[in-house]
Amino acid sequence: MRKAFTLLTALLMCTTLLLSGCSGGDTAASSAAPPASEAAPASTPAADVSSTLPQADQEPVEIMLAAAASLEDSYVNQLIPLFQEQYPWVTVTGTYGSSGNLQTQIEEGMAADVFMSAATKQMDALVEGGFIEESSVVDLLENEIVLIAPADADTSISSFEQITEAQTIAIGDPESVPAGQYAEEVLTNLGLWDQVQPSLTLGTDVTQVLNWVAESSADVGIVYATDAAQMPDQVKILSIAPEGSLETPVIYPVGVLSESAHQEAAALFVEFLQTPEAMDIFIENGFKSNL
Repeated sequence: MRKAFTLLTALLMCTTLLLSGCSGGDTAASSAAPPASEAAPASTPAADVSSTLPQADQEPVEIMLAAAASLEDSYVNQLIPLFQEQYPWVTVTGTYGSSGNLQTQIEEGMAADVFMSAATKQMDALVEGGFIEESSVVDLLENEIVLIAPADADTSISSFEQITEAQTIAIGDPESVPAGQYAEEVLTNLGLWDQVQPSLTLGTDVTQVLNWVAESSADVGIVYATDAAQMPDQVKILSIAPEGSLETPVIYPVGVLSESAHQEAAALFVEFLQTPEAMDIFIENGFKSNL
């Protein structure tokens, strides 16, 4: 009996020691773990990472600009390269022509993203037709209407009032070319429109008018001041349209097409055009800011 009691006591002591050892091991493991303040930081959520991605990681996109012919030089040589340098994931392609023809193409489904016209008439028509987002339209620039002649021409004409002395007068077709519409308005308000009819040659856009005068195919022409500024060695300005001969300023609006598949990139481009850097380029090319 005594032996059995002794054996039972020994077994109980061993069990107690084993339990104490296991408990001690757990305590050691817990004390070895680093405090919460020293634990490895949690990984950054994906949303936070995407918000700090560099511009180079943006999805590439291409937008089309439809702009008046008088803007081509500014866009092709300076503005588009500068924009793409700042926003390398956006490629801008341009198509240029008379604002009236571009309006027609947009109405017929041209896949443009941004439109900039040389008059408010075409922009207003596209807004009214639902082709341009009205809230996106910015009346960006102002231009002037001028009378020009070949740079080496020996002419006595020095004002719009003397334009009837010219044998050939080049203007844009008033049916589709804003510069031609302005020319008609100036000459009508001066009481000269009917008199000049036999001498008129109508161009498909203002660039064609400029070239006709530069190559002396026309004695004089009516264009924008910015056009004359592009070819100072080939044409000279004889006169600026007289004060009061135009009812409204020559405004260049820009806007985003309603059906553009790239609304954000198009809006970014319009925003860029309003920056001091872009405006300096426009001014350098003879435009005035209308902001």
